[in-house]
Amino acid sequence: MSAAVHLVIPCYHESGRIAPFLTELCAVTQTLGSVTIRVVEDGSDAAEVRRMREILSPLCQQHLHLLDPLFLPHNLGKGGAVYAGWAVETSAAWLAFVDADGSCSAAEVARLIRLARDQPTPKSALFASRLHQFGGEVRRQWKRKLIGRVFGLLVSTLLNIRVHDSQCGLKLVPRADYERIAPDLRIHGFAFDVELLAALHDSGCPVQEIPIAWHETPGGHVHLIRDSFRMARDVWRVRQKRMVQT
Repeated sequence: MSAAVHLVIPCYHESGRIAPFLTELCAVTQTLGSVTIRVVEDGSDAAEVRRMREILSPLCQQHLHLLDPLFLPHNLGKGGAVYAGWAVETSAAWLAFVDADGSCSAAEVARLIRLARDQPTPKSALFASRLHQFGGEVRRQWKRKLIGRVFGLLVSTLLNIRVHDSQCGLKLVPRADYERIAPDLRIHGFAFDVELLAALHDSGCPVQEIPIAWHETPGGHVHLIRDSFRMARDVWRVRQKRMVQT
């Protein structure tokens, strides 16, 4: 029997983009077996919640492995939404998340699930990566490409962890490794991936970067100056935390 995977899709005002991707994702993952999907709506306003219910209700009826969505009363941030979705699932061997916009295609999600299941023990966490030299077709706006390269350099330099792309919106983590580090995770914003990466690395769980095809979907919420500052601040926080712990 294939190892069970619980896949969370964090959403904040994503009703305009999620339907085509989620429809395809449900169809593809149904063929894999032992995959559950849960959408976590991260404290959007009432009108957005209503739109999301209208989108999700028929899909949940059609696909039994698409679980009832989780509607958070307040906005926690992307990481907070991911962790909330992981917390309500208690049995899957793998915990995963993918962005709602479909930039990581359903086919690529399925490919990483297969790679995770094919691993011998001990298992590694799988982080999707968008760098061209890794071999995947990647189409990104210049500002996202710039943020990604600068941020990757910051993470590698300040945390002394070799990583090219810590922020791609598709990751799979072995449940046992996540449960060991979960009590110490504090960052819930855009840079939660970095704290997750550092915690996995420091706990002895290997992290593999897997090249994927990635196509940016219009309608994202990235702001070059604001988000660059926030993410750099969070990397510094992770660095300071690690220095205290060592």
